[in-house]
Amino acid sequence: MSAAVVSLERTFHALGDPTRLGMVERLSRGPASVTELAAPLTMALPSVLKHLKVLEEGGVVRSEKAGRVRTYRLQPDALAAIDRWVAQRRDAWNACFDRLDRMLAEEDEES
Repeated sequence: MSAAVVSLERTFHALGDPTRLGMVERLSRGPASVTELAAPLTMALPSVLKHLKVLEEGGVVRSEKAGRVRTYRLQPDALAAIDRWVAQRRDAWNACFDRLDRMLAEEDEES
């Protein structure tokens, strides 16, 4: 498997959990500390940190530590990679539908 595929797989895995997706949604509004990300959740802090680790390993977020506060922010490049992947699939499907449309139009003309 290529490195790009592995990276994309990790990104999709990171986004595949509702808790992590909620964290990404929150981070889309700006950086947040671990405490801020944990506040709306009903889980222990170690569990929150595990989710954040998966997001970081998936390349979705990055963290910075200033003093005792660790702050997370989105990594836009990770979401851009997903966007490119989806666009490629969309283009392929559109090409298939265009061929199908032409084939059906030709059949209509022949009958």
